[in-house]
Amino acid sequence: MRVAFVTMTTAHHEDSWYARRARAVAERLAASGHDVTVVCAQWWGGDHASFDFDGVTYRRVTSERSPRAFVAKLPFVLNGVRPDVIHVASVPPLAVPAAKAAGRLRRTPIVAEWRDRPDRETEGTWRHHWAARSPDAVVVPSETVETTVRERGADPDAVEVIPDSVDMAGIRDAPVDPRADLVYARPLDERANVEEFLLALAELRDREWRAAVIGDGPARSEAERMARDLRIDDRVEFLGDLSPAEQVPILKGAHVFAQTATWAPFATGLLRALACGCVGVVEYQADSAAHELVEADPRGSLVTSPQELADEIVAATDLERWTVNEDYAPYDHDAVRSRYEDCYERLVANYGFF
Repeated sequence: MRVAFVTMTTAHHEDSWYARRARAVAERLAASGHDVTVVCAQWWGGDHASFDFDGVTYRRVTSERSPRAFVAKLPFVLNGVRPDVIHVASVPPLAVPAAKAAGRLRRTPIVAEWRDRPDRETEGTWRHHWAARSPDAVVVPSETVETTVRERGADPDAVEVIPDSVDMAGIRDAPVDPRADLVYARPLDERANVEEFLLALAELRDREWRAAVIGDGPARSEAERMARDLRIDDRVEFLGDLSPAEQVPILKGAHVFAQTATWAPFATGLLRALACGCVGVVEYQADSAAHELVEADPRGSLVTSPQELADEIVAATDLERWTVNEDYAPYDHDAVRSRYEDCYERLVANYGFF
């Protein structure tokens, strides 16, 4: 199948959750034999209109990230790609109806990947409503984001939840690193809320434990200072940014994973920890989908404060330590890739009826 991904901003432009997700899906589809083209703003050097990277063809729409120019030129570029299905990101929002216009001419179905953002309360404009109503299907990573896109006017029957994924085979085969009992893992930005984890640890200073904070970013220095002020810095190791493969042994050796971030369209780090056998404890946040994972996990729990987080960490000591949880096999990379393929195939087949 020929698949065109439309995203003005790629993971080669910025290190954001949605950009990483789009790149991973595109590369896994290409690795499984599909012809994948990413239609985007140029990120490679030179004056080449296209560039092949990791099995995926990147095709230039604009040289710079200019939403207005990108939307205006998009239909002409898509017409040259001739895809069987168009998968378009909802940022900028007018890229969705622009892709729809191109798809209508060639009778090509449109899948919109809805990109929920921390400032989503500002996204009530006619552009976002048009973007939600235009595609033949809307893919979201969680029920939390599904609620948002339905509020924008999307047809409920057209919305499909496809979660993020993890490498189950890599988890099964990885060694166990027992350096930490308790782990937090996420980029340490303004939405990390790692201080809630540290406050919970301070409540437990009279108990035996070792903790690790995985991630880097502008909030790291403040978190390290807070650990010193709470006098737990000798038991909390700040490990910096680690790849998923580097995180897995640490997660397999840990007992509890804490999720406290204030925004997460899907809690990929939590999913990885749960697949590694950790007990998940999530502090509920209105703009985070993390609670969806622990609500379906009999070993997980949902809290609303650092004190409750500390209490659940203590309660988890009654649970057996695991190094893998096979309940999360449906979140394997191949299984989730198949869900995208099924979505595309249904849309292409339905177009054949008209």
